[in-house]
Amino acid sequence: MLAYVFWHWKQAEITAKDYENRQRPFHAALAAAPSSGFLGSFSMRLSHAPWAAGGGDAYEDWYLVQDFSALGLLNEAAVSASRAAPHDAAAAVASGGVGGLYGLRCGVALRQPQYAHWFGKPNGMPYSKLFAQLAPVVDQIQGALWMRQMVLGPAREFCLHAVAPVSIPAVFSALVMPLQQAWPELASKELFSPSES
Repeated sequence: MLAYVFWHWKQAEITAKDYENRQRPFHAALAAAPSSGFLGSFSMRLSHAPWAAGGGDAYEDWYLVQDFSALGLLNEAAVSASRAAPHDAAAAVASGGVGGLYGLRCGVALRQPQYAHWFGKPNGMPYSKLFAQLAPVVDQIQGALWMRQMVLGPAREFCLHAVAPVSIPAVFSALVMPLQQAWPELASKELFSPSES
């Protein structure tokens, strides 16, 4: 499973309510007419992310797809047919945005993560050791460990989604950010398991 992650923020004169009211129809349009391999999306409110809105209030959208082929199809579908008008309405009030690409390494993708733990691989630590240390943590908390793909994105290399703050070994120097659900407004906590990707 892959996730296209898009951080975006509103223009100063637009209220948060109006901004979100323009974002939700786009997510709904994707859900109503999904491209092949599109698994779903969710959007979170956050602040203090150094790579989004200069650390100010921003949104983080996760668009989940089966593979790289599905990502290409989503790229085309997002701005066409029934999705074009809501996409354009949302984009018209955005002040800026940046994107990244992440792959699910272990755990279960959450539809309502309440905390994101962003961190990089410590210098000199093999990836095998990193995954060996973190896989039991991810299993215990029933979270999701995402890894940046092809160095695409401004954020740190790894993101651990969880429903509560997680005690990650200090060597990872994780940046912990609370999240608030923006889309969908009501949903179940689990979205997909790795076996469905």
